[in-house]
Amino acid sequence: MASFEIGKKVKDFSLKDQDGGDFKLADNKGKKVLLSFHPLAWTPICATQMKDLEKNRKVFDKLGAVAVGVSVDSVPSKKAWAKSLRIKNTKLLADFWPHGAVAKSLGLLRREGISERANVILDEKGKVIYRKIYPIKQLPDISEILDFLKSAS
Repeated sequence: MASFEIGKKVKDFSLKDQDGGDFKLADNKGKKVLLSFHPLAWTPICATQMKDLEKNRKVFDKLGAVAVGVSVDSVPSKKAWAKSLRIKNTKLLADFWPHGAVAKSLGLLRREGISERANVILDEKGKVIYRKIYPIKQLPDISEILDFLKSAS
């Protein structure tokens, strides 16, 4: 299993967002990137986790950061879920096929075939500067992420 230790460069990847567009890590060079992994769409904790990203979109922009949600769900599922949550600006990425490839490359794919609940922040060059895995039933504290990004600016 690959590692995602602090200081490690994350291999470039491309995933489809909820609208079928391509999100390429390489296209975000020069910005910090928050990869907010959640186990599955349509679950209450995951919904709040993604809504927190959407609510804080302007703060991420001011901090020169891009926040995206990532799970193993399919694009159609992500699209319907984003609509139900009224998420319009935050990209919800489908790590669907090959199943969980990005999560697996970071050591975050669980045996059950879902990702851990985790936040990984990459610097402007794609290196890991923050990582935290949460208990699966725990909502990540968005203020913790924002505070880290403010201190890293």
